[in-house]
Amino acid sequence: MAEPELLQLGAGGDEPCLRADAARNRARLLEAAARLVAEHGAQGVTMEAVAAAACVGKGTVFRRFGDRTGLLRALLDHSEKKFQAAFLSGPPPLGPGAPPVARLRAFGLAALRRTAEELELQLAAEPAPVRRFSVPARRLHRGHLAMLLRQAVPDADHELLAQTLMGYLEPAVVHHWTVQCGMPLERLEAGWLDLVARVTRPRDPAGEPGDPAGEPGDDPAGEPGDDPVGEPRHSAGEPGDGAGR
Repeated sequence: MAEPELLQLGAGGDEPCLRADAARNRARLLEAAARLVAEHGAQGVTMEAVAAAACVGKGTVFRRFGDRTGLLRALLDHSEKKFQAAFLSGPPPLGPGAPPVARLRAFGLAALRRTAEELELQLAAEPAPVRRFSVPARRLHRGHLAMLLRQAVPDADHELLAQTLMGYLEPAVVHHWTVQCGMPLERLEAGWLDLVARVTRPRDPAGEPGDPAGEPGDDPAGEPGDDPVGEPRHSAGEPGDGAGR
Protein backbone atom coordinates (compact mmCIF):
# COMPACT_ATOMS: atom_id res chain seq x y z
CA MET A 1 0.00 0.00 0.00
CA ALA A 2 1.32 3.43 -0.91
CA GLU A 3 2.32 5.89 1.79
CA PRO A 4 -0.28 8.59 2.58
CA GLU A 5 0.55 12.02 1.24
CA LEU A 6 1.94 14.79 3.41
CA LEU A 7 -0.88 16.99 4.68
CA GLN A 8 -0.66 20.69 3.93
CA LEU A 9 -1.81 22.06 7.27
CA GLY A 10 -0.64 25.64 7.19
CA ALA A 11 -2.91 27.29 4.66
CA GLY A 12 -6.63 26.90 4.22
CA GLY A 13 -8.19 25.92 0.96
CA ASP A 14 -9.13 29.51 0.22
CA GLU A 15 -5.55 30.84 0.56
CA PRO A 16 -3.14 28.52 -1.26
CA CYS A 17 -0.46 31.17 -1.21
CA LEU A 18 -0.40 34.11 1.18
CA ARG A 19 0.60 37.51 -0.11
CA ALA A 20 4.02 38.57 1.08
CA ASP A 21 2.64 41.13 3.53
CA ALA A 22 0.02 38.69 4.85
CA ALA A 23 2.70 36.03 5.30
CA ARG A 24 4.87 38.50 7.24
CA ASN A 25 1.93 39.44 9.47
CA ARG A 26 1.14 35.79 10.13
CA ALA A 27 4.76 35.07 10.99
CA ARG A 28 4.84 38.07 13.34
CA LEU A 29 1.70 36.88 15.12
CA LEU A 30 3.11 33.38 15.54
CA GLU A 31 6.41 34.75 16.82
CA ALA A 32 4.50 36.81 19.39
CA ALA A 33 2.47 33.76 20.42
CA ALA A 34 5.63 31.65 20.73
CA ARG A 35 7.18 34.29 23.01
CA LEU A 36 4.08 34.23 25.21
CA VAL A 37 4.25 30.44 25.47
CA ALA A 38 7.94 30.62 26.42
CA GLU A 39 7.32 33.33 29.02
CA HIS A 40 3.93 32.38 30.48
CA GLY A 41 3.03 28.93 29.22
CA ALA A 42 0.14 28.10 26.93
CA GLN A 43 -2.34 29.63 29.37
CA GLY A 44 -0.76 33.02 28.65
CA VAL A 45 -1.72 32.81 24.98
CA THR A 46 -4.95 34.74 24.43
CA MET A 47 -6.04 36.53 21.31
CA GLU A 48 -5.78 39.85 23.17
CA ALA A 49 -2.29 39.10 24.49
CA VAL A 50 -1.01 38.08 21.06
CA ALA A 51 -2.47 41.19 19.46
CA ALA A 52 -0.79 43.40 22.07
CA ALA A 53 2.55 41.60 21.76
CA ALA A 54 2.46 41.90 17.96
CA CYS A 55 1.21 45.51 18.05
CA VAL A 56 -1.86 44.78 15.93
CA GLY A 57 -5.58 44.95 16.52
CA LYS A 58 -7.35 41.99 18.09
CA GLY A 59 -9.50 41.66 14.97
CA THR A 60 -6.39 40.93 12.92
CA VAL A 61 -5.63 37.89 15.08
CA PHE A 62 -9.20 36.61 14.85
CA ARG A 63 -9.28 37.05 11.08
CA ARG A 64 -6.03 35.15 10.65
CA PHE A 65 -6.63 32.23 13.05
CA GLY A 66 -10.35 32.19 13.81
CA ASP A 67 -10.08 31.49 17.53
CA ARG A 68 -7.58 30.62 20.25
CA THR A 69 -7.56 26.93 19.34
CA GLY A 70 -6.78 27.84 15.73
CA LEU A 71 -3.89 30.00 16.90
CA LEU A 72 -2.46 27.25 19.09
CA ARG A 73 -2.79 24.71 16.32
CA ALA A 74 -0.91 27.06 13.99
CA LEU A 75 1.92 27.07 16.53
CA LEU A 76 2.00 23.28 16.40
CA ASP A 77 1.81 23.26 12.62
CA HIS A 78 5.55 23.43 12.02
CA SER A 79 6.44 20.48 14.24
CA GLU A 80 3.55 18.47 12.79
CA LYS A 81 4.85 19.00 9.26
CA LYS A 82 8.33 17.87 10.35
CA PHE A 83 6.86 14.79 12.03
CA GLN A 84 4.80 13.90 8.96
CA ALA A 85 7.80 14.29 6.67
CA ALA A 86 9.82 12.02 8.97
CA PHE A 87 7.38 9.11 9.04
CA LEU A 88 6.22 9.43 5.42
CA SER A 89 9.50 10.00 3.62
CA GLY A 90 12.33 10.19 6.15
CA PRO A 91 15.00 7.57 6.86
CA PRO A 92 14.12 4.23 8.49
CA PRO A 93 13.07 2.96 10.92
CA LEU A 94 10.54 5.80 11.21
CA GLY A 95 10.35 6.30 7.44
CA PRO A 96 10.01 3.81 4.57
CA GLY A 97 12.51 0.98 4.21
CA ALA A 98 12.16 -0.73 7.60
CA PRO A 99 9.87 -3.69 8.45
CA PRO A 100 6.35 -2.62 9.49
CA VAL A 101 6.80 -3.64 13.13
CA ALA A 102 10.01 -1.60 13.39
CA ARG A 103 8.19 1.39 11.89
CA LEU A 104 5.33 1.00 14.37
CA ARG A 105 7.81 1.01 17.25
CA ALA A 106 9.61 4.05 15.89
CA PHE A 107 6.38 5.97 15.23
CA GLY A 108 5.21 5.65 18.82
CA LEU A 109 8.57 6.58 20.32
CA ALA A 110 8.84 9.67 18.10
CA ALA A 111 5.25 10.67 18.88
CA LEU A 112 5.74 10.26 22.64
CA ARG A 113 8.91 12.36 22.64
CA ARG A 114 7.29 15.08 20.55
CA THR A 115 4.24 15.18 22.84
CA ALA A 116 6.42 15.37 25.95
CA GLU A 117 8.31 18.34 24.49
CA GLU A 118 5.12 20.19 23.48
CA LEU A 119 2.78 18.83 26.13
CA GLU A 120 1.28 22.05 27.46
CA LEU A 121 0.77 23.46 23.99
CA GLN A 122 -0.76 20.23 22.66
CA LEU A 123 -3.18 20.06 25.58
CA ALA A 124 -4.23 23.67 25.08
CA ALA A 125 -4.81 23.07 21.36
CA GLU A 126 -6.96 19.96 21.88
CA PRO A 127 -10.22 20.26 19.93
CA ALA A 128 -13.61 19.52 21.46
CA PRO A 129 -14.20 15.80 22.09
CA VAL A 130 -16.69 15.49 19.22
CA ARG A 131 -14.07 16.86 16.78
CA ARG A 132 -10.97 15.22 18.23
CA PHE A 133 -10.87 12.23 15.91
CA SER A 134 -11.67 14.15 12.72
CA VAL A 135 -8.64 16.47 12.91
CA PRO A 136 -6.74 15.95 9.61
CA ALA A 137 -3.39 15.25 11.28
CA ARG A 138 -4.89 12.59 13.54
CA ARG A 139 -6.66 10.96 10.62
CA LEU A 140 -3.31 10.77 8.83
CA HIS A 141 -1.59 9.27 11.89
CA ARG A 142 -4.35 6.69 12.30
CA GLY A 143 -4.26 5.82 8.60
CA HIS A 144 -0.49 5.41 8.73
CA LEU A 145 -0.72 3.04 11.71
CA ALA A 146 -3.51 1.09 9.99
CA MET A 147 -1.33 0.69 6.89
CA LEU A 148 1.57 -0.68 8.94
CA LEU A 149 -0.73 -3.00 10.89
CA ARG A 150 -2.20 -4.30 7.63
CA GLN A 151 1.31 -5.24 6.56
CA ALA A 152 2.29 -6.73 9.92
CA VAL A 153 -0.91 -8.59 10.89
CA PRO A 154 -3.07 -9.04 7.78
CA ASP A 155 -5.87 -10.84 9.65
CA ALA A 156 -6.43 -8.04 12.21
CA ASP A 157 -9.07 -5.30 12.23
CA HIS A 158 -6.54 -2.65 11.23
CA GLU A 159 -8.73 0.43 11.71
CA LEU A 160 -9.86 -0.43 15.23
CA LEU A 161 -6.41 -1.62 16.24
CA ALA A 162 -4.86 1.60 14.90
CA GLN A 163 -7.31 3.65 16.96
CA THR A 164 -6.41 1.61 20.03
CA LEU A 165 -2.72 2.36 19.50
CA MET A 166 -3.54 6.05 18.99
CA GLY A 167 -5.16 6.11 22.42
CA TYR A 168 -1.80 5.28 24.03
CA LEU A 169 -0.29 8.39 22.41
CA GLU A 170 -3.00 10.90 23.39
CA PRO A 171 -1.59 14.09 24.98
CA ALA A 172 -4.01 13.75 27.91
CA VAL A 173 -2.75 10.22 28.56
CA VAL A 174 0.89 11.34 28.43
CA HIS A 175 0.03 14.22 30.80
CA HIS A 176 -1.71 11.87 33.23
CA TRP A 177 1.18 9.46 33.48
CA THR A 178 4.15 11.85 33.32
CA VAL A 179 2.79 14.90 35.17
CA GLN A 180 0.04 13.65 37.46
CA CYS A 181 1.61 10.28 38.29
CA GLY A 182 5.30 11.16 37.91
CA MET A 183 6.01 8.30 35.53
CA PRO A 184 9.27 8.71 33.56
CA LEU A 185 8.85 9.02 29.82
CA GLU A 186 11.23 6.08 29.38
CA ARG A 187 8.68 3.78 31.02
CA LEU A 188 5.99 4.95 28.60
CA GLU A 189 8.39 4.29 25.73
CA ALA A 190 9.07 0.75 26.97
CA GLY A 191 5.32 0.23 27.35
CA TRP A 192 4.78 1.23 23.73
CA LEU A 193 7.35 -1.31 22.54
CA ASP A 194 5.66 -4.01 24.60
CA LEU A 195 2.21 -3.03 23.27
CA VAL A 196 3.39 -3.16 19.65
CA ALA A 197 5.00 -6.56 20.24
CA ARG A 198 1.77 -7.93 21.68
CA VAL A 199 -0.65 -6.60 19.06
CA THR A 200 1.55 -7.69 16.14
CA ARG A 201 2.24 -11.19 17.45
CA PRO A 202 0.58 -13.67 15.08
CA ARG A 203 -1.41 -16.60 16.37
CA ASP A 204 -0.76 -20.19 15.43
CA PRO A 205 -3.63 -22.40 14.24
CA ALA A 206 -4.46 -23.27 17.86
CA GLY A 207 -4.99 -19.60 18.65
CA GLU A 208 -1.84 -19.17 20.70
CA PRO A 209 0.47 -16.17 20.19
CA GLY A 210 3.52 -16.93 18.06
CA ASP A 211 6.62 -14.94 17.18
CA PRO A 212 6.27 -11.18 16.56
CA ALA A 213 5.02 -10.49 13.03
CA GLY A 214 7.53 -9.80 10.30
CA GLU A 215 10.63 -10.59 12.37
CA PRO A 216 10.51 -14.26 13.47
CA GLY A 217 12.72 -15.00 16.41
CA ASP A 218 13.75 -11.38 16.95
CA ASP A 219 13.33 -9.52 20.19
CA PRO A 220 10.31 -7.25 19.43
CA ALA A 221 12.08 -4.35 21.10
CA GLY A 222 15.17 -4.75 18.92
CA GLU A 223 18.74 -4.51 20.10
CA PRO A 224 19.74 -1.54 22.28
CA GLY A 225 21.55 1.10 20.30
CA ASP A 226 20.10 0.05 16.92
CA ASP A 227 18.63 3.48 16.27
CA PRO A 228 17.99 6.59 18.40
CA VAL A 229 14.36 6.68 17.27
CA GLY A 230 13.70 2.95 17.36
CA GLU A 231 14.57 2.40 21.02
CA PRO A 232 13.77 4.03 24.37
CA ARG A 233 16.58 6.29 25.46
CA HIS A 234 16.98 4.89 28.98
CA SER A 235 15.89 2.05 31.12
CA ALA A 236 12.19 2.18 31.92
CA GLY A 237 12.65 1.27 35.56
CA GLU A 238 10.96 -1.52 37.51
CA PRO A 239 7.18 -1.83 37.85
CA GLY A 240 6.06 -0.56 41.19
CA ASP A 241 8.81 2.03 41.45
CA GLY A 242 6.24 4.64 42.39
CA ALA A 243 5.77 6.19 38.96
CA GLY A 244 2.16 5.10 38.68
CA ARG A 245 1.08 5.89 42.25
